[in-house]
Amino acid sequence: MPELVYPPVIAFAKTMFRVLDLQITVEGAHHVPRGGGAVLASNHVSYLDFIFCGLGALESRRLVRFMAKQSVFTHRVSGPLMRGMRHIPVDRKAGADSYAAAVDALRRGEVVGVFPEATISRSFTVKDLKSGATRMAREAGVPVLPVALWGTQRLWTKGRPRALTRRHTPISVLVGEPMDPAGWPDATAMTAALAERMTALVDRAQQAYPEQPAGPDDRWWLPAHLGGTAPTAEEAAALDRPRA
Repeated sequence: MPELVYPPVIAFAKTMFRVLDLQITVEGAHHVPRGGGAVLASNHVSYLDFIFCGLGALESRRLVRFMAKQSVFTHRVSGPLMRGMRHIPVDRKAGADSYAAAVDALRRGEVVGVFPEATISRSFTVKDLKSGATRMAREAGVPVLPVALWGTQRLWTKGRPRALTRRHTPISVLVGEPMDPAGWPDATAMTAALAERMTALVDRAQQAYPEQPAGPDDRWWLPAHLGGTAPTAEEAAALDRPRA
């Protein structure tokens, strides 16, 4: 089936990156296989992460089918685009169907993008991971590639006003080495290893990031352990807890 929607969307995104002069650095893109199924498992710090995570696969000329919440597919603007790009809707009331669709896509040789934290991390550190990414990779017999994104939270993240027209923002995309499911006894062990690798990549992206906060009021986008004012992991968990 021809790709009628995805390539124009990518072209538009690249144009906007140039207009905003975003300083995008992609490392490890060669790890993405040029053929066959694979899972890209990324940390999640911004509402725009799926756009930048997908950049990691462009060198290999792969289009990533992201798993995203159902409401994005029913929105009058984003819905047609998401469906046209063949992303995978996640209905939390029918999670088995979404999981099966992702496994089927992997078996067909697609690259599927997943955010195993399930929600944006307010602390800008890696949260506890859900096991879905590793379970589907094991079932489909495909590798998992850990991905780290950094800087995207400065454009649009949870609890902060959007800054979509912010110029010159550095964005880091790091793709780690593939993880073969055969190397772990079960999905639980593989998920723990994935969390370690994602954390190491995020740490590296943070340490190598070329900018620092402009002043005390600009420290919100740094995690607490690096001297920022983002919530700690415990504070973030409390903020995300459903209110009675």
